[in-house]
Amino acid sequence: MTRRMTNAAVEGFFAALEAANPEPQGELEWSSPFTLLVAVVLSAQATDVGVNKATRKLFAVADTPQAMVALGEEGVRERIRTIGLFNAKAKNVIALSAKLIAEHGGEVPRDRAALEALPGVGRKTANVVLNIAFGESTIAVDTHLFRVANRTGLAAGKTPLAVELALLKRVPPRYLRHAHHWLILHGRYVCKARKPDCPRCVARAYCNFAVKSPPPA
Repeated sequence: MTRRMTNAAVEGFFAALEAANPEPQGELEWSSPFTLLVAVVLSAQATDVGVNKATRKLFAVADTPQAMVALGEEGVRERIRTIGLFNAKAKNVIALSAKLIAEHGGEVPRDRAALEALPGVGRKTANVVLNIAFGESTIAVDTHLFRVANRTGLAAGKTPLAVELALLKRVPPRYLRHAHHWLILHGRYVCKARKPDCPRCVARAYCNFAVKSPPPA
């Protein structure tokens, strides 16, 4: 198990990530809280690139709950067929759109419990929407973030929820707004699963991972 980072190291770690990327952005394409919500629901077990290709077609004809319901499950399914689990996802998109209309006036709620009550929406999806659409200081733990938190010694945990709660305690308040973006992007492009690119890591000095790949000669 990786040794836990000191508080000073946590500060240095996030300061380094901030210096390299002051305003990190998610890679899903969206134009409203609703399109963000749908994109995140579709992104489960799919790449952001693949989701964006599908949602460009989908949102061109349905970018509101009302338009999505009018399009219908078959219409959604045809436009997201290239994404994994598209049958179940199409069903969820129609169901959550109908529930938004029936219970929230067609608006995406700024409330965790209400979001998690929507079909196809779990804690991670709710955290993404709350953070990106509404500016809440939430941390959405995906596989990349889970790996980085455990590998570096930033926040150990055996479950995504354990890592999320540990990070909320450990990340300095000034970095919380963007913390999950920094960590997800870092895990996706630098601190990769099979071969972490330690020589490219801007926060290398603060990481406690024992088997860092060597810097270039």
